[in-house]
Amino acid sequence: MTQHTRFIDDLKAFLEYKKEEGFQTLEISPETLAQLKSVPAPKPLPKPAQPAVRRAPAAPVNAPGSTVQISGKTLEEIEGQIRTCSACPLHASRINTVPGEGNPNRPDILFIGEDPGADEDAQGRPFVGEAGQLLDKMILAMGYRREELFIANMVKCRPPDNRVPLPEEITACIPYLKAQIALIRPKLIVTLGKTAAEGLLNEKVAITQARGIWKTYEGIDLMPTFHPAYLLRLPNKKREVWADLKAVLAKLGKEPPAKKEEPQQG
Repeated sequence: MTQHTRFIDDLKAFLEYKKEEGFQTLEISPETLAQLKSVPAPKPLPKPAQPAVRRAPAAPVNAPGSTVQISGKTLEEIEGQIRTCSACPLHASRINTVPGEGNPNRPDILFIGEDPGADEDAQGRPFVGEAGQLLDKMILAMGYRREELFIANMVKCRPPDNRVPLPEEITACIPYLKAQIALIRPKLIVTLGKTAAEGLLNEKVAITQARGIWKTYEGIDLMPTFHPAYLLRLPNKKREVWADLKAVLAKLGKEPPAKKEEPQQG
């Protein structure tokens, strides 16, 4: 990673953090502006060849604002309906739908993310990329195995270029998630990131202010916290997420497992 690339990544993370806090403007001192101007521009790199995108067969899109009618009575039937869904334009560029996976029988926790990324789209499974590996570590630290809980996303298809799902895409897809929640009946819900909290609570959320504060969805206690991808950019926020997850365990009447002591050298 070049000095310029590292600087840009750090700047992006900082600006995203300030945006989450509700800042709409940011003052820059003359000294900081001078530093920005002094950063050398990177040499242009040749554009890599664009890989061919696998597209699902074209299908008519439902009228704007329409609501998906859930016909499935079981999780398997709902997953089948998701696989053939064309309620929003995201279906046209997906490789796989990502319904969710895990324990369907009243798990302690349902984790809900934003949307599938490239790895999830390729495999048809939620949270299998770098952010998913971090989520797995968080789950283990809580004393669970991944398969003991349930993991899902707000939308079931990957948005192009990993952009945030549009409101109409969330509106079209959220009936699937709500139907899954009704069947799974989790004891607690943990939403990962701003989009998941806003979509399920149906209200504007500043995640830096809302995280760690209990909410409810349909009578189920809900804990908003940061998305693992956010923690990859700002690792110092892991402590806040761990505090949220310990509060989740406390609500369940549990404690994190004791860390194993390293064997003595000798």
